[in-house]
Amino acid sequence: MEKVSISSHHSHQHSQECVTGSEVLLRGLLLEGVECVFGYPGGNVLYIYDAMAGNPDFKHILTRHEQGAIHAADGYARSTGKVGVCIATSGPGATNLITGIATAYMDSVPLVVITGNVPTTAMGTDAFQEADIVSMTMSITKHSYLVLDVQDLPRIIREAFHIANTGRKGPVLIDIPKDVSNHTMLFQPSTDMNLRGYNPATSQNPDQTEIDQLIVAIAQSERPIIIAGGGVVYSNASNELLEFVNKTKIPVTTTLLGLGGFPSAHDLWLGMPGHHGTYTANMAIQNADLIISMGSRFDDRVTMKVDGFAPCAKQIAHIDIDPAEIGKNIKTDIACIGDIKAVLTYANTKAVPSQFTKWVHKIQENKSMYPLRYKDSETELKPQFVLEMIHETTQGEAIITTDVGQHQMWAAQFYKFKHPRSLITSGGLGTMGFGFPSAIGAQIGNPDRLVVSINGDGGMQMCAQEMAICAIHQIPVKIVVINNQVLGMVKQQQEIMYEKRYSQIDLAGSPNFVKLAEAYGIKGFRASNKAEASLIWQEALKIPGPVLVEFVIPKEENVYPMVLAGTTLDQMIMGDFE
Repeated sequence: MEKVSISSHHSHQHSQECVTGSEVLLRGLLLEGVECVFGYPGGNVLYIYDAMAGNPDFKHILTRHEQGAIHAADGYARSTGKVGVCIATSGPGATNLITGIATAYMDSVPLVVITGNVPTTAMGTDAFQEADIVSMTMSITKHSYLVLDVQDLPRIIREAFHIANTGRKGPVLIDIPKDVSNHTMLFQPSTDMNLRGYNPATSQNPDQTEIDQLIVAIAQSERPIIIAGGGVVYSNASNELLEFVNKTKIPVTTTLLGLGGFPSAHDLWLGMPGHHGTYTANMAIQNADLIISMGSRFDDRVTMKVDGFAPCAKQIAHIDIDPAEIGKNIKTDIACIGDIKAVLTYANTKAVPSQFTKWVHKIQENKSMYPLRYKDSETELKPQFVLEMIHETTQGEAIITTDVGQHQMWAAQFYKFKHPRSLITSGGLGTMGFGFPSAIGAQIGNPDRLVVSINGDGGMQMCAQEMAICAIHQIPVKIVVINNQVLGMVKQQQEIMYEKRYSQIDLAGSPNFVKLAEAYGIKGFRASNKAEASLIWQEALKIPGPVLVEFVIPKEENVYPMVLAGTTLDQMIMGDFE
């Protein structure tokens, strides 16, 4: 069959043309406005990759591992608000995506994940590279499709994007057997959208009676607090939240995924709550008489010991797009189910300033008496200093991606986020290896923004091979490695909770990261004191392409405050400042 041009611009001209399933897939993705697909080919997706060969409109980035592809798609989605797309072959290609699917599912990130499968005739025979990926991912996708008839493909692509990006967002899997990707059909873009049983809360008309109840509760309370989570960011409700807070004067704490959803410079911002949250935020939660959760799911890292959480709260209000979250972890008195932007738009018509003068005064006092602090050193390079320096030089305007561990918490604490979608981090699953590839996706989605990828020396080695694509495509990510030669967060827990019985945490045999970067053709620098750090970082920011900067820090440094598992938010360990 001859290759047809499948430019989305003139697809209507040959809407009646016979094309293969692979062509249908590519056209469908272009019609959905997909800018870039991240992937890795293999036998059972070769018809799809063959279709890409003749198509100048279709942009694909070849990562060096499927996990890199899905984390890049995830970083793209979180930073732009669009749907991220990745593609892998059957069997090991598909199973290598599972961690990334679970990462996106836990943090409600919209992805369309395309996998190949063995031909339908071979399914169930344990054929070469066969794996039942639909069954394996059932619990970590919003929906999964196994395409058995090519005629269904236009509809499935349309539905997959709709499901991924509406209601509580999340990943959707499309599994395409090899023969289906080569079957032909008359291409007609799918227009109807009729999904029985899928009616998520939308931006239209939330239940106003519950919101009115919340406004009354605020008027009756003396010590209210808002816990703003990832939902505020995902529903683009940051401006509405700011307006609501400016009208009501209620203090705000933002969860890890909520960081940037409320400007950190605001007087009423308390920092992050929970396990490594600020003293001010945690004490405010424990003393508040009204808790208002907005797009935050009362995750265990925020609540810590549930039966000692917010003991003074007379009422708990929960605004969420997903009814399943209401009352799941914490008993809720006022439930506003709906898109936060819509809920707040209505709430802002009723919101009035209340008299929380004493409460706000106490909070401001805590903010000045118990700020985030660390013992600075002239001889050693402290990680907190590094994060403060990165913040000062970028003025809070960069997109920051992190891996998982101590550096992630230092970034959350010491980088002051101004804007939504400027922190890209794995919250719910805590996936090491996420940080660097997600930065590549964020940079591709935001070519004009500075993207800084902050990694530990552990997580950096889980997807370091993706430096190849930064070098080849000159993707100008600034790669930071905070190197303490140890699995820092595990070490900290072993030190505090396991009486310093250190087990399997020594990373001293790690590579020379500067040489590793240079091996990929990326400029590398190393700093081990403050003077070097400032000089080298300035230098790195001037270089137009990708750069890796390794900051050598002491392995003794811990993240504080810290609330131990099984204890309540007011039982913080303050570290050097007990």
